[in-house]
This record gives sequence, C-alpha cells and structure tokens, in this order.
Amino acid sequence: MFLTRKRKSQMIDADDALQGRTSAIPTADAHFVNGRPLTLDVPDGFEVAMFGMGCFWGVERMFWKLDGVWLTMVGYAGGFTPNATYQEVCTGKTGHNEVVRVVYDPSLVTFEDLLKVFWEGHDPTQGMRQGNDAGTQYRSGIYPFSDDQRTAAEGSKAMFAERLGDSGFGSITTEIVAAPEFYFAEDYHQQYLAKNPSGYCGIGGTGVTCPIGTGVSA
Repeated sequence: MFLTRKRKSQMIDADDALQGRTSAIPTADAHFVNGRPLTLDVPDGFEVAMFGMGCFWGVERMFWKLDGVWLTMVGYAGGFTPNATYQEVCTGKTGHNEVVRVVYDPSLVTFEDLLKVFWEGHDPTQGMRQGNDAGTQYRSGIYPFSDDQRTAAEGSKAMFAERLGDSGFGSITTEIVAAPEFYFAEDYHQQYLAKNPSGYCGIGGTGVTCPIGTGVSA
C-alpha cells in the first residue's frame, strides 16, 4: 500500500499516461443548486477562474456560496488523458488534478476575492496531497485564463507565503499554470455536497488569513 500511495504522489510522464477517449463522459445537465445549465459557455461581461485545492466536493461548495458567482462545476485538468473518468484519475495515471471551474460577475466578486477564498480554504504547503487525501489529483493549483489573473495569482502567492512562514508553515507548493483544457467530472460529482449534505469534505485551511481584500494590493 505504501508503494502504491508513493507512486500516486509522483507526477506521471505524458508517455506513460492512460490513453483516455475522444468523446466527453456524461455529466449533469444543470447546476443542482441554482438550476442553470451546466455549460462551458460564459455570459457576456463575466469571467472564468479555475482552482485545485484538494477534493473538489468541498472546494466547489466554497465558491458556489459566494455572491457574484454565476456557475460552478467540477472536473479534471492539468494532466494528459483526454476525457478521463474518476476511476482513471484516482489511479494517478492521468496527471489530472481535481479542479473547480468558476464563472463569476467581476462587478460583484473580483478575482482577488476568489484568490482569498483559495488561499484561506486549504493548506497550499502539502505538495501532492490535502489532508488525508494523497495523490497528484489533490495538488494545489491556480490556472489563470489571462495575464492579469496570472499577475494577481503570483502576487498573492508571494504575500501569503510570507504570512505562512511567519506562522511556522513550510513553502507553498501551489502550481500556477496557464488554464489547461477542462474535462467535466461525472454527474454525481457535480455539487456533490448539496446532493449529500452529510458527505465527506476533507478540506481545511491553515487558519492564516490572506491579506487580499484587507487593503493590501496584489
């Protein structure tokens, strides 16, 4: 078991990744909480963000609760296997991360607001794990869709790293990579904790506050 866990915590090479499939796997038609169509389409004037913070069940709930967030969805990104299934991702042989894609109205909630939730909502120093969940699919990641998002992400990382260091935490292991292709997760994963209120949620922060939104500029 130890060797299996260790292998799952090491990023696989592209040549060794599972082949995947050409067609998308089935997912939900509508958001379980707000009823909006679950789609990659983005309304005019809205923006998109994508984060990996560990198990995507609890992460998605953090974001759908925010005023100004139009739509959330969970899926897989950052790996090599097209249209992977959850079972395939769990093998560690796809390279994918469990991510949440957030569509938001920037006049109501800013990308910096989302970054604050990101940094405070999990422990970004744990490498290829989050709490008891171990494996490359649970790594911390920000996936910017623009140069402005990347600049804000890098700036917030530097600020939060200082705060974490002052509180005795190690180095941040969060990857900041241009937004890769997003693949929808299966129906039952979408808004999982709204469908299963007593379901598992292994996400927990460090207790350190992020200075974004408190008068400190990114």
